[in-house]
Order: sequence, then structure tokens, then C-alpha cells
Amino acid sequence: MLSGYKLMWMLVLFDLPVVTKTERKNANKFRKFLQDQGFDMCQFSVYMRFCAGKEQTQVYTRRVQSALPPSGNVQIIYITDKQYENIVSFSGPRRNSPNRNPEQFTLF
Repeated sequence: MLSGYKLMWMLVLFDLPVVTKTERKNANKFRKFLQDQGFDMCQFSVYMRFCAGKEQTQVYTRRVQSALPPSGNVQIIYITDKQYENIVSFSGPRRNSPNRNPEQFTLF
């Protein structure tokens, strides 16, 4: 049975240098990699992905690790689906609607 306490969201947060042309290229390559892996941008340096559970987050963590740029900081945070439902978000002074969980879960 799928449980909101076992389903996970994986957040990748990063601060990458973009001073030189090579650094900008590496940062853009990393962003593109995350998108290709099914991550959605929620802020410029914060990407998130829905995962079926802890095992799947471990798979994607290894993938992210294999694609790390040569410099900069990258952190990964895991939260349960239930915790995701409780995120409070604002656009300017206006509060956004609560986060919606995926309507359908796809198994590969």
C-alpha cells in the first residue's frame, strides 16, 4: 500500500560558481541533467522530484553524485509526501494554494 509516509520528495539544492564561461557551462549542464532525470525547478537553484520511496531516492542520489560539477556546493534533502503537503508558499505577499501531490503514480 502506498503511504504518504513512505512516498518521498527529493530536493536538490545547489550553489555553483558562475564567474567564468566554463563555470556557467558546468552549472547549466548540471541543471539540464537534473531536468533530464525528471526533476522540476521550484527555484533557480532548487529542484525537486517525486520518488516511490527511499530506495528510489538512493538511486537518484547516486546519479546526482555522478553528475556533480567540479566545484560548488550541492545538498540533497528528502521529505515525505505528508511533509510536502504542509509546505507553505508565497508569491510576493500572496499565499499560494497548498502543494498538490501527483494525481497518478507511474511505475517504470
